Amino acid sequence: MTAPSPLANQPRLRTRAGFWQAARSSLCDLGLGAASALGQAPWGFWPVSLAALCLILWRVGSAQGSARSALRAFAAGTGYFALAMNWIVEPFLVEPDVYGWMAPFALIFLALGGGVFWAVPGFVAGRLTRGRSADEWRSRAIVFAAVMVMSDWLRGWIFTGLPWALLGHIWIDTPAAQAAAFIGPVGLSALSLTVAALPIAFWRKARRDPTGALPGAVLSVLLVAVVWTAGLNRLDTPIQNRDVTLRLVQPDADQALKWDPEWAQIFWQRLLEESAAPTSGPRPAAVIWPETAVSFLLNNAGNALPILSDAAGAPVLMGIQRAEETRYYNSLIEVAPGGKVAQIYDKFHLVPFGEYIPWGDLMARFGIGAFAARQGFGYTPGPGPQLLSPDGLPPVQPLICYEAIFPQHLRAVEGAEWLLQVTNDAWFGTRSGPYQHLAQARLRAIESGLPLMRAANTGITAAIDPLGRVTASLPLGVVGHIDAKLPAPLPVTLWTRLGPSPTLLAALLVLFGTILRRRHD
Repeated sequence: MTAPSPLANQPRLRTRAGFWQAARSSLCDLGLGAASALGQAPWGFWPVSLAALCLILWRVGSAQGSARSALRAFAAGTGYFALAMNWIVEPFLVEPDVYGWMAPFALIFLALGGGVFWAVPGFVAGRLTRGRSADEWRSRAIVFAAVMVMSDWLRGWIFTGLPWALLGHIWIDTPAAQAAAFIGPVGLSALSLTVAALPIAFWRKARRDPTGALPGAVLSVLLVAVVWTAGLNRLDTPIQNRDVTLRLVQPDADQALKWDPEWAQIFWQRLLEESAAPTSGPRPAAVIWPETAVSFLLNNAGNALPILSDAAGAPVLMGIQRAEETRYYNSLIEVAPGGKVAQIYDKFHLVPFGEYIPWGDLMARFGIGAFAARQGFGYTPGPGPQLLSPDGLPPVQPLICYEAIFPQHLRAVEGAEWLLQVTNDAWFGTRSGPYQHLAQARLRAIESGLPLMRAANTGITAAIDPLGRVTASLPLGVVGHIDAKLPAPLPVTLWTRLGPSPTLLAALLVLFGTILRRRHD
């Protein structure tokens, strides 16, 4: 009987070795993606983010074929979103016995979905830079970076949008964030990717010789230094305060207890007491309560509005739910002295699956509703961005919670002299979510040159000047109030006039320029 040849097992061994090599490669990309998220709030390790992004660009550029470049980008994107948006499990833990089982699936699917927004640029880069040139990897990395800028922009629009944890958000707590007044959040993403890509773009040695990155690294440092210095200069802009004091009230209403009747009464008393608390200066021109501040519907308020008006001694801007026949709204109202409702704003950009279910009217027939909405099967969206003119106050653009992460909404309204965000960040837990939400609110102030007042149910309540600086705040889990002067707005910013168009055009020019140069080489 003939003994089996030792070569018979070689294909199987090669297959097994290839599998483990691919697994190690994907784990490396996952780790690099997670490292690139460390520049986000609350960590703020932006140099780590930039270094990791540079390595991701190098690995995607070094991949052979569009499938491999897409796979490497997908793994990196999955790692990025898994860490940057790990707070997504928190809403499911408010009622863990009902929704807790969904928490890991929410994180997994969100991370994988975010990974797709990196995989597509990786695939495009691989398809557009096919060839045998020794420098092909460099062109692929640059094309990947350019398409990633467009992907960050697209993420703010597609499927109603989720521009959370943009690559440009790593700059928010640095002077470089002031560039957002000129180039906006997508421009900051372009800055991040440019700094990461320069070492590759100016690589002058063999691909595997790390010293080849030095010329481009020097350019990266110089670019950061220039933007940083310009930001410091803008931070010296004088800010004038109006003779208007606003009181921001934080009742610290735990989400798991918010709708319990006994606790609802405790939270109501906290709101009244903080609104009526004495002040060392002039009485506030208005008192601001957070999103869904009370447990009752506006329709069932009874004598509650006169009571809160008397306690505040001033107009009250407050979040509340209201109904029109079978439709329910997440609203902000102005309660004038005496308890009369003077103005109403309805939240229009709702959280998918949290505040409404797509095709909700059909789904309601099967008993399927949004778990964050406390009335009916979800909220109905309002008509869109609008301006309010509260009594005795300059015109304001209201933003209810999630709406403050969308920069495009600020360009939809003209004439606002300040921004007001009422929010219930109790849904986001106490780790990264509330800090990232606050950071994005600060960015809205920088982009628009408008001050922003923020009343949060459990924190972080803050007064933010037109340069994005927090001038007063209440931390998470604290009952209290802030009396803050309302700053005057800065002149209309370049970003307000032009939006993201210049950044997207620049990304397209880099994309096409790289492709044309490659074809002429």
